[in-house]
Amino acid sequence: MKRLTSLLIIALTAATATMAATVERPKLVVGIVVDQMRWDYLYYYRPLVGDNGLNRLLDQGFSVEDTKINYTPTVTAIGHASVYTGSVPAFHGILGNDFYIGNRETYCCGDSTVSGVGSTGKAGQMSPRNLQASTIGDELHLATDFKSKVVGIALKDRAAILPAGHSADAAYWYDKNAKAFITSSFYMKELPQWVSDFNNAHRNDIDGSPLLSPKGVKLTFQMAEAALKNMELGQHDVTDLLAISISSTDAIAHDYGLRDPLTKESYMELDRQIEAFLNILDNTVGKGEYLLFLTADHGGAFNYNDLASHRIPAGAWQSWSDRKRLNDHLRQRFPEAGDRDLMLGENMGRIYLNHDNIAAAGLELSTVKQEMMDFLIKDERFQHVVDYKHVADATLPQPLREQICNGYHPMRSGDIFVVPRPQVVITFDSPTFRGTSHGLWNPYDAHIPFLLYGWHIPHGATTKPAAITDIAATICSLLHIQAPNACIGKAVEITPDK
Repeated sequence: MKRLTSLLIIALTAATATMAATVERPKLVVGIVVDQMRWDYLYYYRPLVGDNGLNRLLDQGFSVEDTKINYTPTVTAIGHASVYTGSVPAFHGILGNDFYIGNRETYCCGDSTVSGVGSTGKAGQMSPRNLQASTIGDELHLATDFKSKVVGIALKDRAAILPAGHSADAAYWYDKNAKAFITSSFYMKELPQWVSDFNNAHRNDIDGSPLLSPKGVKLTFQMAEAALKNMELGQHDVTDLLAISISSTDAIAHDYGLRDPLTKESYMELDRQIEAFLNILDNTVGKGEYLLFLTADHGGAFNYNDLASHRIPAGAWQSWSDRKRLNDHLRQRFPEAGDRDLMLGENMGRIYLNHDNIAAAGLELSTVKQEMMDFLIKDERFQHVVDYKHVADATLPQPLREQICNGYHPMRSGDIFVVPRPQVVITFDSPTFRGTSHGLWNPYDAHIPFLLYGWHIPHGATTKPAAITDIAATICSLLHIQAPNACIGKAVEITPDK
């Protein structure tokens, strides 16, 4: 009897110790990245929306009010990569939506070694292989011995693929030709039946591209709800991750501007869908059982024509059309180049010189580079023109120097970086253009929301400066998992209102 009692005591002690040693985590992490959502939209739309969507996150969650992007340029692919890696282009290797590797122009997620699943076109030839760092989802997989489920969903391929990471169970994006959500052979051989069923049910919901309709916001959340249900996310004994990105808000604003009724309607729809999705999470995963964060990949600038009409200095640089002008100048300056192009290309202020053609012409790279810089700085639209190799020596304000350095990757960034003056945006240069753009270091492009809500998150706010790279560090700290392998961020201190 004494022996049996002793065994029972040992068993109970062991069980108690096991329970005490359990790592407490939420059942589900939901990340929402709203493409081109400026931080001030939280307050611009606050009186215009209801109490149970965006305002529920503000009124019951925690807001990191001064979150800024700590690199330049500020574009979609980089932003999504940085949110989930906690890193910057210098480390994670995503230099833009498009960039050059050697002399080859590269789409951030383009991968000719894979094929589309659910699509026969190039829209399916995508993967995260150009991403050189791990993500929150990758680290969650490692922490749970790959028992967690990780999935990314967006209309844009890059907005689904880069957040989901390398080891994701799935990433789904929209193919406008197939009028369906698709994936690639990087993830699976065929679409699950539930995805096919979803596509068949919603194929004719939207006339034209969902990217240019507020209905695209609803369609994205509907797909996320389908994934939540059919993949049973948040329904087992380890934490899952659902990365949702809302792409229509960006595409609409690019064409119509920040204050157009269609842009406003896209945010009204966002608010309605967040309210509905929070209710779904409450009823399926459980209130207080999920951790949700909302942020943006970048902001957006007011239309320069509208600003000028109010006497605010503004302008535009249609950068992609400058290639011919700049090449013509270099050929005139260096006749030994003959008909060779000495400039390879440009992307969001990055100038790529053609090193092979410069060498073939018998010219020094440094000479051609300096000529290009001297020519560019004469343009009154530009405030700084920087040699990427010598940013540390350039006469620049320290914050800008750091952002340029963080955005520089020696194999993918090119040779020269152009910094337009404030409110000179990289977009169509036309007196009739009414849309917007982004990509610059300035607050209108770099100040983004960062809201936390749900599991173990008190109501409160902080105005302490934070960076986009702190988002992954904060989520991983809350989950008690290692930060992504190139993370440079620091976990935000979350303190309740007193």
